[in-house]
Amino acid sequence: MEDKLLTIPPEMAGKRIDQAVSELLGSPRSAVQKWIGQGRVTDPAGRFPYGKNTRLKGEETVLVQIPDPVVYEAKAEDIPLEIVYEDSDLLVVNKPKGLVVHPAPGNPDGTLVNALLAHCGESLSGINGVLRPGIVHRIDKNTSGLLIVAKNDRAHQGLAEQIQAHSFKRLYEAVVQGHLRQASGTVEAPIGRHPADRKKMAVVERHSRPAVTHYRVLTSYPGYDHVELRLETGRTHQIRVHMAYLGHPVAGDTVYGPSRQPPGLDGQCLHARTIGFRHPVTGAYLEFTSPLPPYFRDFLARLQTL
Repeated sequence: MEDKLLTIPPEMAGKRIDQAVSELLGSPRSAVQKWIGQGRVTDPAGRFPYGKNTRLKGEETVLVQIPDPVVYEAKAEDIPLEIVYEDSDLLVVNKPKGLVVHPAPGNPDGTLVNALLAHCGESLSGINGVLRPGIVHRIDKNTSGLLIVAKNDRAHQGLAEQIQAHSFKRLYEAVVQGHLRQASGTVEAPIGRHPADRKKMAVVERHSRPAVTHYRVLTSYPGYDHVELRLETGRTHQIRVHMAYLGHPVAGDTVYGPSRQPPGLDGQCLHARTIGFRHPVTGAYLEFTSPLPPYFRDFLARLQTL
């Protein structure tokens, strides 16, 4: 543990304690808020902890007890992988619903990365660090479908550049609640952290990034639409947020939609069906498609009986 004594400058008068400490230390505000909740931000003697909503007057001296960092390292695990394509530079994996992509605090194992380490050994790009080796882009735990993994930094960089240039083809299929007003359309709405719930994303104007999703209705069922979606950008939870923004959340999405799951679903009905890209080394165009998985087909079959 490291103790830091901070003197609050006069110009920070009126700021919340978490904001001021975050700016002075260069630490994430979420981490500072956790320290406050643990009683690690106090008066200089360490006797009186600050509350999370404390407003500063300026020129106070604050003691911050910074905990030692917890070191996480992903370990290889023998977890079955469905590999759609593989060469010396990359592989394309068909991720099942329910599988987390990479380890995180509280979820250190049983992830796609653990499986990749067992399959590839040390032949994974290191650009995203020890917890996300080879991971160029992500899909949510309860989203199924195709994911590209880079085996070296050259491949990783080349794939990441295509994503940034919006030349990376990504098609999804989903079932959404209700009926969209138009048979096809585009959602162009910026996405950032939800202002009241930092674990969620939302369409917001401030502290957001541009996000564009194109959609078209494939089939309509009583109370639901089966849609194809094309991502132009790749923000966190983009499809789920944009569909909820339209008033038609993805079926089974209890974060951005109703808390009750539709019969026959466990998690959102969302599948990463197609990816297309230029091979980052050879330049050849590659495209792969994953058929709808059983949970998706079963839900469509159930809708046909309504």
